[in-house]
Amino acid sequence: MALIELSGIERRFQLGDTTVNALAGLNLQIDGGEYVAVMGPSGSGKSTLLNLLGLLDRPNAGTYKLEGRDVTTLSPDEQATVRSTRIGFVFQSFHLVPRLSAAENIALPMTLAGIAPAARKERVAQALKDFGLDNRAEHKPDELSGGQRQRVAIARATIMQPALILADEPTGNLDRHTGEEVVNLLEALNARGVTLIVVTHDPGMGARARRQLVMEDGRLQSDSGAADISILGKISGRP
Repeated sequence: MALIELSGIERRFQLGDTTVNALAGLNLQIDGGEYVAVMGPSGSGKSTLLNLLGLLDRPNAGTYKLEGRDVTTLSPDEQATVRSTRIGFVFQSFHLVPRLSAAENIALPMTLAGIAPAARKERVAQALKDFGLDNRAEHKPDELSGGQRQRVAIARATIMQPALILADEPTGNLDRHTGEEVVNLLEALNARGVTLIVVTHDPGMGARARRQLVMEDGRLQSDSGAADISILGKISGRP
């Protein structure tokens, strides 16, 4: 079943007298449970696509359906509700709140959603255990290593049990060993059925995904998933 359906997506930015087509005529379908890498050079539209999928930006034209619902027509408040309950974000720079402890950062989406303190406490305790952060619960971000901060960020991204995780260069600020641990965590979540979309410049990380999308000049240059479908069609005799 399609989790994401993009049809005729256009996103334009005005820079002085110049119009930049950040996304141009983009059509894309991603099914629930997929593991997708979005790759391409700087300025190719990767981040614009991620922002649009995360409802942090709106297209100038086209439709975006998430779980069968056209989310481009929603009000900002309605989009914020979808964003907080159905989408988790993992960023290169972690984006943790400096004054909050690890436990409080993880609880933040539930606090904003109005979930009762007792339920928050129970779910945060389980998340801390699941991500190996039991003994770091009361530590502030500046008291944590890079890997620990990213684990807190992933725990926060998944505490609302979203259908979709969007990861923007999630290992960019980590050493190779720590980055491998973070990727393994994300892949374990995907193995449990969460759709994972990763923007990366790292060919090695991109190759780990089961589907690769390559962007260039705001357009989808290649889609390994589409290629696979084409090959299957030829094998089975279907167009």
